[in-house]
Amino acid sequence: MGSTVIEVRGGRALHGEVRVEGAKNSVLKLMAASLLAPGVSRITNVPTISDIGVMAEVIGGLGALVVRSDHELTVDATTLTSFEAPYEMVSRMRASIAVLGPLVARLGQAKVAMPGGCNIGSRKIDMHIRGLQELGVRIEFGHGYIHATAPEGLKGADVMLDFPSVGATENLLMAAVLAEGTTVIDNAAREPEIADLTAFLVGMGADIQGAGSPTITVTGVDALHPVEHRVVGDRIEAGTFLVAGALCGGPVTVRGFNPKHLELVLTKLRAAGCEVIVLPDGVTIERTSIARPVDVQTLPYPGFPTDMQAQFMALMALSDGDCIITENVFENRFMFADELVRMGADVRIEAHHAIVKGVRGLSGAPVRSPDLRGGAALVLAALVAEGCTRINDVHHIERGYERFVEKLAALGADIVMKADTMGTASDGCEE
Repeated sequence: MGSTVIEVRGGRALHGEVRVEGAKNSVLKLMAASLLAPGVSRITNVPTISDIGVMAEVIGGLGALVVRSDHELTVDATTLTSFEAPYEMVSRMRASIAVLGPLVARLGQAKVAMPGGCNIGSRKIDMHIRGLQELGVRIEFGHGYIHATAPEGLKGADVMLDFPSVGATENLLMAAVLAEGTTVIDNAAREPEIADLTAFLVGMGADIQGAGSPTITVTGVDALHPVEHRVVGDRIEAGTFLVAGALCGGPVTVRGFNPKHLELVLTKLRAAGCEVIVLPDGVTIERTSIARPVDVQTLPYPGFPTDMQAQFMALMALSDGDCIITENVFENRFMFADELVRMGADVRIEAHHAIVKGVRGLSGAPVRSPDLRGGAALVLAALVAEGCTRINDVHHIERGYERFVEKLAALGADIVMKADTMGTASDGCEE
């Protein structure tokens, strides 16, 4: 199968309006949560991205019937025929681990392959496992699988997470809603996607208090029913387009999301010298002078999102000074920095810090997308680089952005996606 590349000729101004899709990091978990209730659940504002197709295969393999139509999908979980999510599916996307909690809660057991996905750090699932064990789940490991059973049913418990892990919080929420008694999750993740999952579960009949705070209380119920739910807007897609506007000057208006979900990112963009206007359903950004250097450290929400670190580094690469970007969430998240350096950026990695010295300009070069957000950041850097940049391995980008190239082109970028007819050794773009 031939590969696809993105070619960008830099230097074009961006201006106009763009609308973001529903949040990738929410809808994948909502699809898993739909397994909790027999019947047909309907999810709207669903992005058309490759990860959704993978999750549809995962839950389809469990016996659920998934039907996609435009930006919505239905999940008919009336009859589940399997409790096993095989390696071929799970290895393609880490979020597949989210079926563990719902399967144990509904069927009393689950067999899920150890997860794969973006190569941005080990992201161990210890906290998922320990939390489920607190609820009475027996865990066995073997042949690359996690086999979870609850022979006496799930029992409510107090669970303290070592770290506010989004995935562990989600899995525990989905298990606890059908557990006997009350579960209290302390040091819970506070991401907007957690609140969206909670709204979905409450719509199914769950009893959950405290979503969005560090302590979530779940009172188990006997059964759940299907639900219809609209996915929250994707704050990371929104942040990506806002950085594109900041890099290229703007003004660019990004709509379709809650600006409160990006408050710290907006604060940092203002500190970098951007004019940021908050709208009821979005943000307008404009930059009229060279960006100022701003230090950033990634932290769980409401801290600066790790999923925006690469994009922000692309902006800081062209600032008028030095800054330090500290990655506190995933240990391998600086892989794209080497590719940015190929374009002329001055970035030095020291442990989990990136020392970024602003340069006058970037130049087009052949680069590889190392992961989802790093790939997006390279496209953003290419928008302001002199000449042509050719980005390979764009399947990473397609995992999380719908019509990314088309949306940037509509804002004025000189950008195309095309079949790779030149081979990865080429150092330029086709004329």
